[in-house]
Amino acid sequence: MDKNLRPEYPRPQKVRKDWLNLNGEWDFAVDNDARGIELGYPMADSFDKKIIVPFCPESKLSGLEMKGFMNGVWYTRTVQLPDSWRDAGRRTFLNIDASDYITTAFVNGQEVGAHRGGYISFSFDITDALCEGENRITIYATDDTRSKSVPSGKQSDREGSYGCFYTRTTGIWQTVWLENTPAAYIKDFKLTPSVDDCAVRIDIKTVAAAGEMLKTTVYYDGDMVGNNEREIKWDNASFSLALSEEYLWDIDSPCLYDIVFELGEDRVESYFGLRDIALRDGKLYLNGRPVFQRLILDQGFYPDGIYTAPSDDELVGDITRAMDMGYNGARLHEKIFEPRFLYHADRLGYLVWGEYPNWGLDVSSESAYKNMLPEWLEELCRDYNHPSIIGWCPLNETQRDIDPELVRYLYNVTKAYDPTRLFIDNSGWFHIAGTYDMYDVHDYLGEPLKFREKYWVLTEGKPAECMLDNDEGSRKIGESDEICFVSEFGGARFVLDADNGGDNWGYGSQVKDTEDFIARYKGLVDALLDNPKISAFCYTQLTDVEQEMNGLYTYDRRAKFPPERIAEITAREAAIEKE
Repeated sequence: MDKNLRPEYPRPQKVRKDWLNLNGEWDFAVDNDARGIELGYPMADSFDKKIIVPFCPESKLSGLEMKGFMNGVWYTRTVQLPDSWRDAGRRTFLNIDASDYITTAFVNGQEVGAHRGGYISFSFDITDALCEGENRITIYATDDTRSKSVPSGKQSDREGSYGCFYTRTTGIWQTVWLENTPAAYIKDFKLTPSVDDCAVRIDIKTVAAAGEMLKTTVYYDGDMVGNNEREIKWDNASFSLALSEEYLWDIDSPCLYDIVFELGEDRVESYFGLRDIALRDGKLYLNGRPVFQRLILDQGFYPDGIYTAPSDDELVGDITRAMDMGYNGARLHEKIFEPRFLYHADRLGYLVWGEYPNWGLDVSSESAYKNMLPEWLEELCRDYNHPSIIGWCPLNETQRDIDPELVRYLYNVTKAYDPTRLFIDNSGWFHIAGTYDMYDVHDYLGEPLKFREKYWVLTEGKPAECMLDNDEGSRKIGESDEICFVSEFGGARFVLDADNGGDNWGYGSQVKDTEDFIARYKGLVDALLDNPKISAFCYTQLTDVEQEMNGLYTYDRRAKFPPERIAEITAREAAIEKE
């Protein structure tokens, strides 16, 4: 299989041996008039176009590069299942790792499920719709990026890209695959590490497993360091498993334990990190020591795949490119990143904030509850076990009339499911009292001396100004003495290629050359690292994206500046790390 078809196992935290990758060529049709059901598309054996899944039709890698608005799209293909999958009692699931926005699946013409949300993984049990021999799978996705009821992140609501809005993604944009399980199987599990107890708390969900024995074994570097065996009384079980050896997950030593669950014939392999997160005086403490969060803004766009990385190596590449410039983590911005990115962050010791693509959604309306909360909870459930995630931030730069009850509900539901991580309600702008752990601001002031003076007043017990927009047209929206995280700054527009100088956009004024940029960068970064009241920053941004030229790398991932010079500035010791 061509490596560009993303053949790797898509879900590293819940691995089974019986699976089948459905990436590759599918038949494809656009259905702007929503007539597909009426025309019998669920039963159709072909469509008028071909597409390479998992890439969206707007992308080059899909083979189509259709950039216009598409209200509805259809996919269909046949698949031959292994004979063993049809054994009595076994279950087969169709997994779609992301499809934007409302997705309905059919097997042999029978509807098997529907899902609302464009960014998270979902699955349907298709066992009862299967037949002997070939089976036809058909998928229908509808999307309306211009609707204020649809969260769409940085996808453009105009025909073309502009400013900080980019090419749209319609329909399937992550791996589609089949999975087979025994009749009694493990549905999901939640792994909560405890450094103090040198143990891991396990909450596990099973299906049809009452009376079955669950065996859990933990390994480190191949050696068993913990095990447990118990009977499943009902569908759920909860217990703590002590570890005989302690290996902490940290940014400098991202140690990972392997864990294996065995339930009858079902075997699931996973992993976890033993690490402790705390917040004191606005500072992140990782395993008891203060860590300055040197984060980069990563928007997860690719020139040939749009939302979809062209290969697993490119997921690794974006992490290592950031680390090469001295960063220890990222805000995963206005997008839910795929599990394999988080897996690589886990194994490389890269701190990340899980976000949500709230842009495009009117968060002052009642529809926001329906069209955001279910997918946000799905994100929490899917990604909870990743040690690299240190915080959650569901909203970014919302309008001023945001419904405060929505914000409070997001805070409460997140803390109810996950009390172990940091939380920011609405990154950068309008914070609601009692709904954040860190008070963050966005500030694109590009003059280092003024930037330093602005936040140094915090060390004198005085509030600093919170600003809206950039240094060319900013306006004050308030003051706070709680500021500890400048979660967007920089945004220096630098065009590496002279022939692209006429069509570009950036948050701040364009810098003249490499030395001009580095002097500006050093002044801004030093202002934050030297400030004992600042414990985190996030620089805008990792790469250029289409017309936006704020990146430290070009859109095709060429370094604009010597990484070692940037790393020397970024990675030096911060004031809070001298404690």
